[in-house]
Amino acid sequence: MIDDKVVQYIANLARIDIKEEELSFFGGQLSKIISYIDKLKEVNVEGIDILAEISESTNVFREDNPSVFKEKEIIIANFPAEENNCIRVPKVIK
Repeated sequence: MIDDKVVQYIANLARIDIKEEELSFFGGQLSKIISYIDKLKEVNVEGIDILAEISESTNVFREDNPSVFKEKEIIIANFPAEENNCIRVPKVIK
Protein backbone atom coordinates (compact mmCIF):
# COMPACT_ATOMS: atom_id res chain seq x y z
CA MET A 1 0.00 0.00 0.00
CA ILE A 2 1.20 3.48 -0.84
CA ASP A 3 1.64 5.62 2.25
CA ASP A 4 -0.12 8.93 2.85
CA LYS A 5 3.02 10.98 2.30
CA VAL A 6 3.40 9.67 -1.27
CA VAL A 7 -0.32 10.25 -1.98
CA GLN A 8 -0.03 13.83 -0.73
CA TYR A 9 3.09 14.36 -2.88
CA ILE A 10 1.32 13.07 -6.02
CA ALA A 11 -1.77 15.17 -5.25
CA ASN A 12 0.46 18.22 -4.87
CA LEU A 13 2.07 17.54 -8.26
CA ALA A 14 -1.38 17.21 -9.83
CA ARG A 15 -2.58 20.35 -8.01
CA ILE A 16 -5.38 18.40 -6.32
CA ASP A 17 -6.56 19.16 -2.80
CA ILE A 18 -7.08 15.93 -0.87
CA LYS A 19 -8.53 15.86 2.61
CA GLU A 20 -6.68 13.99 5.35
CA GLU A 21 -9.40 11.34 5.58
CA GLU A 22 -9.17 10.66 1.82
CA LEU A 23 -5.44 9.85 1.80
CA SER A 24 -5.80 6.17 2.68
CA PHE A 25 -8.57 5.69 0.09
CA PHE A 26 -6.47 7.16 -2.71
CA GLY A 27 -3.42 5.26 -1.48
CA GLY A 28 -5.38 2.04 -1.96
CA GLN A 29 -6.52 3.14 -5.40
CA LEU A 30 -2.96 3.98 -6.47
CA SER A 31 -1.74 0.62 -5.14
CA LYS A 32 -4.35 -1.17 -7.28
CA ILE A 33 -3.28 0.79 -10.36
CA ILE A 34 0.40 -0.01 -9.79
CA SER A 35 -0.32 -3.70 -9.22
CA TYR A 36 -2.28 -3.77 -12.51
CA ILE A 37 0.67 -2.17 -14.31
CA ASP A 38 2.97 -4.78 -12.77
CA LYS A 39 0.62 -7.48 -14.04
CA LEU A 40 0.83 -5.99 -17.56
CA LYS A 41 4.63 -6.24 -17.38
CA GLU A 42 4.25 -10.03 -17.17
CA VAL A 43 2.52 -10.28 -20.57
CA ASN A 44 4.68 -11.91 -23.24
CA VAL A 45 4.91 -9.46 -26.15
CA GLU A 46 7.77 -11.14 -27.95
CA GLY A 47 7.25 -11.19 -31.70
CA ILE A 48 4.60 -8.46 -31.63
CA ASP A 49 5.37 -5.37 -33.68
CA ILE A 50 5.40 -2.00 -31.95
CA LEU A 51 2.26 -0.03 -32.77
CA ALA A 52 3.03 3.60 -33.44
CA GLU A 53 -0.46 4.58 -34.66
CA ILE A 54 -3.82 2.91 -34.68
CA SER A 55 -4.87 4.27 -38.06
CA GLU A 56 -2.88 4.84 -41.20
CA SER A 57 -4.00 8.44 -41.55
CA THR A 58 -1.52 11.12 -42.55
CA ASN A 59 -1.43 14.84 -41.95
CA VAL A 60 -2.93 16.92 -44.71
CA PHE A 61 -1.09 20.20 -44.98
CA ARG A 62 -2.37 23.26 -46.75
CA GLU A 63 -0.45 26.25 -47.92
CA ASP A 64 -0.42 29.10 -45.43
CA ASN A 65 -2.18 32.08 -46.98
CA PRO A 66 -2.13 35.05 -44.59
CA SER A 67 -5.11 37.37 -44.77
CA VAL A 68 -6.46 40.38 -42.94
CA PHE A 69 -8.82 39.48 -40.09
CA LYS A 70 -11.74 41.88 -40.43
CA GLU A 71 -13.71 41.11 -37.25
CA LYS A 72 -10.94 42.02 -34.77
CA GLU A 73 -12.71 45.10 -33.40
CA ILE A 74 -16.00 43.20 -32.95
CA ILE A 75 -14.27 40.45 -30.97
CA ILE A 76 -12.29 42.89 -28.81
CA ALA A 77 -15.48 44.86 -28.09
CA ASN A 78 -17.09 41.71 -26.61
CA PHE A 79 -14.34 41.19 -24.02
CA PRO A 80 -14.47 42.87 -20.62
CA ALA A 81 -10.89 44.16 -20.77
CA GLU A 82 -8.84 45.57 -23.63
CA GLU A 83 -5.39 47.09 -23.73
CA ASN A 84 -3.55 48.52 -26.76
CA ASN A 85 -6.12 47.01 -29.15
CA CYS A 86 -5.54 43.53 -27.64
CA ILE A 87 -7.66 41.31 -25.41
CA ARG A 88 -6.59 41.48 -21.76
CA VAL A 89 -7.00 38.29 -19.71
CA PRO A 90 -6.13 37.46 -16.09
CA LYS A 91 -2.74 35.94 -15.34
CA VAL A 92 -3.01 32.13 -15.24
CA ILE A 93 0.58 31.17 -14.37
CA LYS A 94 2.13 31.90 -10.99
